[in-house]
Amino acid sequence: MKGDEEFRNQLTCIVNDYEAEVRRAQREGNLTENTAKTYLVHTSNFVKWCNGNFKPGGRNKG
Repeated sequence: MKGDEEFRNQLTCIVNDYEAEVRRAQREGNLTENTAKTYLVHTSNFVKWCNGNFKPGGRNKG
């Protein structure tokens, strides 16, 4: 998949908010470091997929 530019811009804003929420939950002791890392890695992979740079199960580009 490769989303259009407007979609990618909106997604970037939403993901930034999500990452801040995950980091806040970690700081407050509601998430362990490993759990927070897992949440963020999967989010990053989804964003890469939306940008056409990730294929689940495949060799992936930067």
